[in-house]
Amino acid sequence: MKRVLFIDRDGTIIKEAPDEVINSFTKIEFLPNVFKYLRLIAEELDFELALVTNQDGLGTEFLPEEVFTPIHNLVMTSLKNENIHFKAEHIDKTFFFENAPTRKPQTGMLTGYMNNPEYDLAHSFVIGDRLTDVELAFNLGAKGIWINQGTTFGNNELSQKFEKLKEYIALETNDWKEIYEFLKAQ
Repeated sequence: MKRVLFIDRDGTIIKEAPDEVINSFTKIEFLPNVFKYLRLIAEELDFELALVTNQDGLGTEFLPEEVFTPIHNLVMTSLKNENIHFKAEHIDKTFFFENAPTRKPQTGMLTGYMNNPEYDLAHSFVIGDRLTDVELAFNLGAKGIWINQGTTFGNNELSQKFEKLKEYIALETNDWKEIYEFLKAQ
């Protein structure tokens, strides 16, 4: 059976922009060690790589395709040049308020994995920087690797969500070396 690493893009492979929109080449900054350790994961470990990302309003005036595509292609080509190949790219174009079934943490983009007995989702992981990525792991029946860049919660709705989801976090880190070592130990 195939195990999958469902990997978010912004905040996980490249740094999240302060305005949360990567609409300029100047906003591209890769996370430290992502090339080295994601390449080791791709070369040494038995995981299929799948990109899963929400890109708010892609194809609208908010984020036109002609702005997004060259930037995204640079990110993906940079990864390919380091021998990091994604078997699939799942990009949701909706806005949060649309509550689309394809938008993470919903699983609408990933039913092909869920309905396919070739995939071992129980031993697969979602790697991302938001609690919605951990929630996606839960919804898939997988585990989450949460890249926590210093997120703290007060006594609010996010804190309550974290308490409900924390048992599905297999690893909390902000270091790709730790992710590689954790996955290798699996």
